[in-house]
Amino acid sequence: MSNTTTMTSSEQGRKRRSWTFTIGALIVGLHLAIGLMTLIWTPYDPAAMSGGRLEAVSFQHLAGTDRLGRDLFSLIMIGSRIALTVGTGAILIGGLIGITIGLLAAFASKTLDDVLAAGLDILIAFPTLLLAMLIVASSDGASLWTAIIAIGIANSAIVARLTRILTKRVLSMDYITASRISGTSWMGVVWIHVLPNIWPTLLVNLALQFGLAVIAEASLSYLGLGAPPPNASWGRLLQEAQATVYTAPIGAIAPGLALVSLVIGINLLADGLRDLADPTRRSRR
Repeated sequence: MSNTTTMTSSEQGRKRRSWTFTIGALIVGLHLAIGLMTLIWTPYDPAAMSGGRLEAVSFQHLAGTDRLGRDLFSLIMIGSRIALTVGTGAILIGGLIGITIGLLAAFASKTLDDVLAAGLDILIAFPTLLLAMLIVASSDGASLWTAIIAIGIANSAIVARLTRILTKRVLSMDYITASRISGTSWMGVVWIHVLPNIWPTLLVNLALQFGLAVIAEASLSYLGLGAPPPNASWGRLLQEAQATVYTAPIGAIAPGLALVSLVIGINLLADGLRDLADPTRRSRR
């Protein structure tokens, strides 16, 4: 009887939908849909004056207009596309570099591993935003792709360190020794044993890095080091609204809420992925 009850409880635990994952997916999915929509349509031309300066919220302008008379809602929609583009590009670059370095460190000799580990600790000691600012400042000029590369490189050290730790943990298992004795190459060990065992934790970490990349891009744009005009980054909109925050607060509130909602959605999605990847956590809910 107790076994039946345990089985039923276990099955219910596996079938239980993670509400954090669902809510996070809905928020991120909404931003994704809006970002894709801007490729073919926006309420107004984001580069054109569609009304008077600093107009209030109305049916014609759902978020009012900025100091140049541009429709703020259209600009915020464009901002969703830029934020998702930067986040996706940054985690692809950071993931590729970080996972590669982390695997090399885990398989390297003790001396080389110690050198790589020390180098990663030094990079992690620098704040991500500061490191990204240094990379952008050392380039030819600020651009969307420069911001993506800078943020991706800045985040790669965290991914590399995690990959190194997880890989070393897998390599210490007895079945790795058995696999090597059976003739499996080290590349085969990586594909067959290492990556399948570390990808759930890496996926959660990359999701969190996505949110950090969105914040970093907004911060760079606020400082004038991100995507240049006419790209309507949320950070640039916040910077432009700074001078009129008391007379037209919606100019700062609207892009700020958009930024916060996307970051919260990504964090909820990452938390849901953690539950899905860890059956013990999911069963305790």
